[in-house]
Amino acid sequence: MNQYSEYLSAPEAAELLGVKRDTLYAYTSRGMIQSVAGERGPARRYRRADLERLRARRAARSGRPQPESDTLRFEAPLLDSSITWLTDSGPVYRGHSALELARRDTPFEAVAELLWTGDLPATTDWPAADSLPVGELHELLGTEATVLNAQTLTVAALAARDRGRFDLRPDALLPRARALIRALSAASALGSHPERVIESLRAASVADSIAIAIGARRSAASLRALNRALVLLADHELNASTFAARIAASTHADLYACLLAGLGALQGPRHGSASQRAAAFAAEVGLPERAEEVIYERLGRGELLPGFGHSMYSAADPRAEPLLETARSLAPQNTTVRTVSALVRAMARANRPPANVDMALVALGGALGVSSWALPAIFGVSRAAGWTAHVLEQYGGNLLRPRARYTSPVQ
Repeated sequence: MNQYSEYLSAPEAAELLGVKRDTLYAYTSRGMIQSVAGERGPARRYRRADLERLRARRAARSGRPQPESDTLRFEAPLLDSSITWLTDSGPVYRGHSALELARRDTPFEAVAELLWTGDLPATTDWPAADSLPVGELHELLGTEATVLNAQTLTVAALAARDRGRFDLRPDALLPRARALIRALSAASALGSHPERVIESLRAASVADSIAIAIGARRSAASLRALNRALVLLADHELNASTFAARIAASTHADLYACLLAGLGALQGPRHGSASQRAAAFAAEVGLPERAEEVIYERLGRGELLPGFGHSMYSAADPRAEPLLETARSLAPQNTTVRTVSALVRAMARANRPPANVDMALVALGGALGVSSWALPAIFGVSRAAGWTAHVLEQYGGNLLRPRARYTSPVQ
């Protein structure tokens, strides 16, 4: 096998996975492995990184030990956690189905408390957040800052003003977590619409707070839709940003520092900013009638199709369909909603992977009347609940300190 090639032939790829070629082709058709046309002839080649990630995932699920060189590859290492269980039917938060919590319109605040304490409260009372130094933060950010830039700066500013932030007891942490999530919601407006911040801080719910900040419609149906997205995105086990937050927590860094670690990882285009890549894909399509044409153009160039397929699920991302249904119900004639729906149908006809939560979020954004810049704001606010739960859990654990396996440079 070619040791250093980025792409492998079908026999090499099947050998690496330890499967038959038919199984390799099945994984590829489901979007789990990227393939490109070969340099000569019709034979296709398969991306090594996808193959190694899938091999590590299959081994981790089977309980087989990983070779040292696979340490920290996809789905490794494994950490014990009682917060979220990922199933093919969707995330399960402390024994409660996230999809069912969203379907019942459970308030996001109650879901956050469930993640933190294990108890689902019948009512929640999150006070309005303290005021923010809007003028100073806006001046530092400028008008070109992203919403994740704004959220990051706000957390850092609040940390500098909180002398008691090193008290890591749950009784001290949870009031801070509630206030931080409210502040993150309002901070989403700091770059482009600072005049919205104060009203956002005073809103009755987190869903309403973020709706004000990003300029979303605020009808009862729209707020239910936003709340549904917040619930479905609240936690996703040990994704990259959550793991980053847990690493910080394992050093006993304060809650602000842990959330900053999570926000840093979230900003990457392969994580929290993936919704903007999906939005750019939908914008490239433009109209529902062009969906199939653009899909096959991209496939012909060997390009990925952002917003489709998810490596953590054997079939579809179960969080996507509830959000797509919500978007269609809320604004069935919206161009973005119709375009995303057409993409979903065209991908199914092409036997390609179904939409993931990033593409579903694009449709929901269209239904709510917001631009793609706002989508990571929803992600950041929601996932802060999960980060906090994992920080609390990790405070009771050991220092996370992986080892490196030194490899000599290739000459």
